[in-house]
Amino acid sequence: MFVILVSLSARLSADNDFCGITNKSFRTGENISLVVFYNALGLYVNAGTANFTVAQERLNNKPVYHIIGTGTTNSKYDWIFRVRDRYETYIDTATLKPYKFIRNVDEGGYKIYQNITFNHNANTAITTDGVFKVPDCIQDVISSVFYARNIDFNKYRVGDKVPFKMFLDNEVYSMYLRYMGKEVIKTRYGKFRTIKFKPLLVKGTLFEGGEKMTVYVSDDANKVPVRIESPLIVGSVKVDLMNYQNLRYPLTSLISFR
Repeated sequence: MFVILVSLSARLSADNDFCGITNKSFRTGENISLVVFYNALGLYVNAGTANFTVAQERLNNKPVYHIIGTGTTNSKYDWIFRVRDRYETYIDTATLKPYKFIRNVDEGGYKIYQNITFNHNANTAITTDGVFKVPDCIQDVISSVFYARNIDFNKYRVGDKVPFKMFLDNEVYSMYLRYMGKEVIKTRYGKFRTIKFKPLLVKGTLFEGGEKMTVYVSDDANKVPVRIESPLIVGSVKVDLMNYQNLRYPLTSLISFR
């Protein structure tokens, strides 16, 4: 749910941005809901919802954020392409490194279940398929999203890349976010001041690979996603923030309601 070279100093700073950030953007109890609008014939239809919740728990006697992300198509469109996705991550409250990741997806009949445990002392990821070596500061699909919300984009220039490593399907991927600047946009919810970036995507059952997705997050201390735009294998989507609860800070980036 995607090449400009930067200076070495910018790359070093970027590497640090995905290794050792302190959480300053979200809190326990946060709940973000987004609506997925699908376009195949020139008209966007309300096709589904996405939701992210944050709870605080203990895992192996360590305090963790338990973050759950779900994606569901509206039942009336299930005959076209049914999606029932659930992702969970347990991340350290101090370092934001993931300890455990669960992926349970059903996308158009393609089903997969994965349960991954990260051992950061040994730099390994343990799955049902074996033990895999991973680099320090490895991320999973969901932990990387919440990690990225804590990046200070003000120190980057347009075109700069923020690299990180992600473990998915028993492989380590070299990923990055490309900072695209700031922009005022109008969504289904309202008009926002936003930070714009393009994530490098791994090609899957829904999304094309490369930098084709554009993400807009609120240009305030929360950095919540307010719009995501991307082509799909068939058609395209716009995903807009439609509801939120228990943000850590006021949503000062909201200029006006729709």
